[in-house]
Amino acid sequence: MESMQKKLRGLLLCILISIPCWYLGKMFPLIGGPVFAIIAGMIITIFIKDKSKLKDGITFTSKKILQYAVILLGFGLNLSVVLQTGKQSLPIIISTIGVSLLIAWGLHNFMRIPTKIATLVGVGSSICGGSAVAAAAPVIQADDEEVAQAISVIFFFNVLAALIFPTLGVLVGYATNSGEGFGIFAGTAVNDTSSVTACASTWDSMFGLGSATLDKAVTVKLTRTLAIIPITMVLAYMGAKKGNGEGGKTYSLKSVFPFFIIYFVLASVITTVAQSMGVGAEVFAPIKTLSKFFIVLSMCAIGLNTDIIKLVKTGGKPIVLGFCCWVGITVVSLVMQHVLGLW
Repeated sequence: MESMQKKLRGLLLCILISIPCWYLGKMFPLIGGPVFAIIAGMIITIFIKDKSKLKDGITFTSKKILQYAVILLGFGLNLSVVLQTGKQSLPIIISTIGVSLLIAWGLHNFMRIPTKIATLVGVGSSICGGSAVAAAAPVIQADDEEVAQAISVIFFFNVLAALIFPTLGVLVGYATNSGEGFGIFAGTAVNDTSSVTACASTWDSMFGLGSATLDKAVTVKLTRTLAIIPITMVLAYMGAKKGNGEGGKTYSLKSVFPFFIIYFVLASVITTVAQSMGVGAEVFAPIKTLSKFFIVLSMCAIGLNTDIIKLVKTGGKPIVLGFCCWVGITVVSLVMQHVLGLW
């Protein structure tokens, strides 16, 4: 109880900031609540002279609430539906993820980009934006400024994708009487759910396709989300292996294992079983909404722990990395669809 009381002030501050950011995200879905929250946090923290009484609550929100958000995200995944309708795009998803991670690894070495930022940008760009960063950050023990850096870079290219890709789709020759081809492209080449939604909805509006493109894009995007599981496992294993070679210390896989991912999988299984027994998807809608709010809440806390001046000064190389990952994913998605005869 005493521990919770120490966290209460910081937690309440994060909630107070997050609520208007949540509604701003609803009004401007292209930007999204998490981005408003992280920016608001970075600005507000400048005016807070003494954060000693807020520190415990802010840290709890940026670390634990972030993990709870990932766990609750599992309630939005019906594994049978995702695997059944997403298998068509699986080769594209694997290819784009592989290319993004290779680019991140290569530029990390070539440009001497800090390992944790390179990992977060690579994982976030290739899988599902903020949710993937939320899953990977605690596994690699990234600090709040590193998370903020990665989220900022990913957001920037999210917005560009949502604005540019519908026009690009017309130029490369996607069928305008169907949402199939462009839906797969949006679902594999755009990383954050809000931007995928905006991009696919624009295509539907341009050609009067109802929600055909959106439905396809969101299903593909959910399939990509499942990559969070193997990626975090691999990162945990690599972290333990690397730790064992540093300073004579011994690290076990158990000490860095992302147990919250087990709960994420369990939540997905519960959803899948329940829906196979006739439970409607709308039953899980409030939990999915809570998951999204938790991400906004944790991003606010991360913003409060971030030095915006330092972030701007060190932002050049991560932006180059984000750009290269973005271009690589886009090109590979287009090429793989063409090879597979999807457009």
